Amino acid sequence: MIPTVIIFSVLVFIILLVSGTDKNRAGRVQFFAKGKDLGFSFREIELLYKLAVKAQLEDPSSLFYSQEQLDSSIKALVKNMNLTGGDDDTERQDFLAKLYEYRKKIEMEKPHVKNGISNTRQISDSQNLRILIKGTGVFKAQIIKNTNGYMTISRPVSNKLPESFTWNGQKLSVYFWRDEDAGYVFETEVMDDFVFGGISSLKISHSDSLARTQKRKSIRVRVHKAAYLYPVTNEEEIGRVEINPGLKCFLEDISDTGCAVTVGGKGQEGLRVKVQFVLNNTIICMSGTVRSLAYKGEFNRSLLHIEADPLPIETRNQILGEVFGMLPEDEEDLPFTLLGEEEEEVAPETVDHELFFEDSGSTEVAV
Repeated sequence: MIPTVIIFSVLVFIILLVSGTDKNRAGRVQFFAKGKDLGFSFREIELLYKLAVKAQLEDPSSLFYSQEQLDSSIKALVKNMNLTGGDDDTERQDFLAKLYEYRKKIEMEKPHVKNGISNTRQISDSQNLRILIKGTGVFKAQIIKNTNGYMTISRPVSNKLPESFTWNGQKLSVYFWRDEDAGYVFETEVMDDFVFGGISSLKISHSDSLARTQKRKSIRVRVHKAAYLYPVTNEEEIGRVEINPGLKCFLEDISDTGCAVTVGGKGQEGLRVKVQFVLNNTIICMSGTVRSLAYKGEFNRSLLHIEADPLPIETRNQILGEVFGMLPEDEEDLPFTLLGEEEEEVAPETVDHELFFEDSGSTEVAV
């Protein structure tokens, strides 16, 4: 009996052979064969061929081995959509979304994203850690120096620890998030409690059993863009563009699944918020939940990590355009500029800063 996959491949080949004009028939068959040799799915091959046709590439097969050619073709498509008003074209937005998914797949398959690290000796100095002591709690620490024999970390300080508590010999479960990679967990033991460079420190053992968890599902890009932050008070209006200024903040990084913003004061985890900013002269609203934060007391400033709600396809395409550098280079943030100019003219709605902060303090962020 002939396997189903062979029957499918033969049918696809016949369809390609009899479809189209004499001029492009051979090219389509060659394009499909090249894609199958490289392990692409039929859906991906069809998608790339459509892009090659739209970009009028002399050699459509270049999309398979040239990320530069792929990026330039997508950029040309985005430019064409901007010029012809494609923002409201559902079919073209869907096509662009599929291209971005394919582009994201390429990025996620790169070794520095896919492979990660395999043991604790590869952890960088200054890496932030979360340490779990069973029956006691979770504490924050940081790697001061990582050597081949052991790691030196800052000694966690907390009033949760009893006065009789001793660190020597303690078994620890350690979790950390490695930038642009994933989360990791390992077990270790405290070898010594001492002072290193004037800092109360712990010497902990290395582990070759480093479990990689919570792999990043999206690609983020670092930015430093003015934005407004609003508390979500009505879940039915989370996608509505706010006319009045909110809490001033700075967008620090962005992806299609979330963002990070810097804001004055000490934030709170678990808050429902909306971030409003501009990409490609279009106001973008991203609502979501504050999943974690880093507070710097010396500056009275918080970095909020926000997990976004599912985004409309047009918004997601705009954000991925920023992530992969597909948006026009002459962006001027005009809508945001106008919004800022109107701040003194429009009486803003009262923003209750206590909705954002645990304690009072400056609610503006220095540039």
